[in-house]
Amino acid sequence: MAATVKGPVAVEDVNVTFEDQQKINKFARNTSRMTELKSEIEAKKKSLQNLQDASDDLMMLDDDSLLIPYQIGDVFISHTQEETQEMLEAAKEALEQEVKGLEEQVSAIQQVLGDLKVQLYAKFGNNINLEADES
Repeated sequence: MAATVKGPVAVEDVNVTFEDQQKINKFARNTSRMTELKSEIEAKKKSLQNLQDASDDLMMLDDDSLLIPYQIGDVFISHTQEETQEMLEAAKEALEQEVKGLEEQVSAIQQVLGDLKVQLYAKFGNNINLEADES
């Protein structure tokens, strides 16, 4: 079975209105913002894993009388093992909430991008490329 090869497809001359340009700009801004949010989510997930690792290491300690240094800002403050464990749990919960909020923002942006893609592809067809480069 032979595949047929089409000749070069003529590019339609589509008039870009101010409203169309606004949609394209909005698409670009939202794509950029989503990329930033995804990077931020990855960084927070890495911090969350570090907190989990610290919590696991803390549980393995045998001596309950040891004071554990806990960093607050630029200062390390010594706490009991139980206090440090509680602080780690509180930090993990706060970070999980931040990640959840960021993921909700990404989801909202993806919805906006989906709507814009439909509108822009409906008008411009193959004359516009709205797919992200996977490089």
